[in-house]
Amino acid sequence: MVENRMTLLEVQNLRVRFPVVGGVLARKIAEVRAVDGVSFQLQEGETLGIVGESGCGKSTLGRAIVNILRAMVYGVEIEGRILYRPKNQAEMVDLASLSRAAMRLYRTDLQMIFQDPYSSLNPRMTVRQIVEEPLRLHTNMTAAERRDQVSWLLGKVGLTAEQANRYPHEFSGGQRQRIGIARALATRPRIIIADEPVSALDVSIQAQVINLMEDLQDEFKLSYIFIAHDLSVVRHISDRIGVMYLGHIVELGPAEAVYNAPMHPYSRALLSAVPKPDPDAPHERIRLTGDIPSPSHKPSGCAFRTRCSIARPSCADTIPPLESREGRDVACPWV
Repeated sequence: MVENRMTLLEVQNLRVRFPVVGGVLARKIAEVRAVDGVSFQLQEGETLGIVGESGCGKSTLGRAIVNILRAMVYGVEIEGRILYRPKNQAEMVDLASLSRAAMRLYRTDLQMIFQDPYSSLNPRMTVRQIVEEPLRLHTNMTAAERRDQVSWLLGKVGLTAEQANRYPHEFSGGQRQRIGIARALATRPRIIIADEPVSALDVSIQAQVINLMEDLQDEFKLSYIFIAHDLSVVRHISDRIGVMYLGHIVELGPAEAVYNAPMHPYSRALLSAVPKPDPDAPHERIRLTGDIPSPSHKPSGCAFRTRCSIARPSCADTIPPLESREGRDVACPWV
């Protein structure tokens, strides 16, 4: 955790449930508990990495924080609190309780970089129009001021002003992601949710984008929530890492501590799958048995107990809370 910094964001017991409808009348017959009681804090200038397998709820968590889920999915249920501290304001605001109109006041402070640079940019708009749109919606800049700001932003992400009149299909994947970063920076946000921003890129381009994000963080005093499944990337950019499994955070702590000495059984298995640079170095691969349970039919108690090598009968009784262990939080009483 970044020491002596103000808490910008505090997520308290966040739960997100998606309805499953069926039958002739399309009634709700089940629900998917995508996020199930997640809590954490984000400090000013900090990067919090969120990792886990596909389907664990990482992206849903990020979209819930920026409060766009209700506009995306009809009938989604969101519980818990997402407390944000606006600039020059002592009291925190619960973003989860705000309507779309009320959220507009804070939209400039929280922006998102999406996973797919090919589908997240409107193919009918030029780069200038894409980057300019947040400025047009959320500022009182004149057309000339917006044009100058777009050129400045493109320069910050390594593109030229001459490229502003081109369309997204004329750029490579890495360049498109840079355009998405420029768009996210347009309103001078305080928090950026990066939802797997490099997973669709080549490894060499990934390093360029990560280094760019680190440079921009220093210059613009940004706080990141960096969502990814590539643990090596998360380790490189994050101050802290939260490991998610089936909607729960099972371990949360300093990046190096979690990466080098994971404590939760799932964290150990996940990190054992990371390729090692030296093929001759001793390396124990932990292989999990069984399939990942469905988010709509989770096991009782600890969600990981059906695949855990140290599970005990009592693990089926209650969901283990995050408890402080050796400088981090772990949701397992047996480690």
